[in-house]
Amino acid sequence: MKSTLNPQSIRTRAKIHGTTDLPPVSSSDETPTLATLHFENARAALQLLGGDERNLHTLEKELNLKATSRDGWIRLEGDASAVERGRKLFELLEASQKDGSPVKSRDFNHALQVMKLDGAIALEALFHQKISTSPRKASVTPRTVGQRHYVEAIRDHDITFGIGPAGTGKTYLAMAMAVNALKEAKVGRIILTRPAVEAGEALGFLPGDLYQKLDPYLRPLHDALHDMMPPDEIEKNMERGIIEIAPLAYMRGRTLNQAFIVLDEAQNTTTEQMLMFLTRLGFGSKAVITGDPTQIDLPASKRSGLIEAEKALLGVEGIALVKFEKRDVVRHPLVQRIVQAYETHRGTRQA
Repeated sequence: MKSTLNPQSIRTRAKIHGTTDLPPVSSSDETPTLATLHFENARAALQLLGGDERNLHTLEKELNLKATSRDGWIRLEGDASAVERGRKLFELLEASQKDGSPVKSRDFNHALQVMKLDGAIALEALFHQKISTSPRKASVTPRTVGQRHYVEAIRDHDITFGIGPAGTGKTYLAMAMAVNALKEAKVGRIILTRPAVEAGEALGFLPGDLYQKLDPYLRPLHDALHDMMPPDEIEKNMERGIIEIAPLAYMRGRTLNQAFIVLDEAQNTTTEQMLMFLTRLGFGSKAVITGDPTQIDLPASKRSGLIEAEKALLGVEGIALVKFEKRDVVRHPLVQRIVQAYETHRGTRQA
């Protein structure tokens, strides 16, 4: 029988800090604390490590403790606050797994970073933010505190801007919230749009008819949607006009009522296009605008509508502006380091 993670499973030789939240990880000369966490078997313990034993070494490095695992148990030794963070991490991962969310290696690493930087309360809050999209698809969960704030902003505001570097989940989470709103009948349709801006290739030279020429620009929206809903559901909803994926130019002259609208790649809107889009919002609708100001493909003579909107709409009631940081990147860990390298390079160059 499995001995679940609980305070009684900890044998201490030093006082453990309270768990209302946890202090920063730090090394100390105090007597080490020892915690042994018991599981049903070795496989169960490995599953909480995302199926990768190397994550045990990552845990040691990030929380500044010693970790060993054998025969269905994981032993943590080190500073009391670090050990408590490690114990709480596994407790929350186990609870999430029981709730139907398997722990993958990337999930373990994202949870570890949140535990290290923000503490147990922040991580537990993330696990309570599951976004249900379809009975046949896994729920979507924000993986960073910045992503949680973004999801909360979308829930609480009619218009939300998500601004930040690639890989921070801006579009993906917006899509999940759109599908969830449709599923719960909060809106009657979803409209996904982005500007068709040439980035190195002239549109006219691409093969096919107009739809085929535009398809590469809209493909990322299709890909994200297929993560949220089964293909047959998508096809049925698109045939009925319940889900629409179209270039931004197709929004002109329309009033969008009872809709969840996602404008992706908004850094490539002109100032005129952005104003046009924002004034399409009708009754019972929500809009999420996403973009990365460092990846503007507009001609030098054109100003980005996203940059202007960020300044003009600051503080307007009913509009939320969420800025993501490099720590919110949830793609391959190398992407976060690439973003950091470019920020450093550009900062040095401008200095």
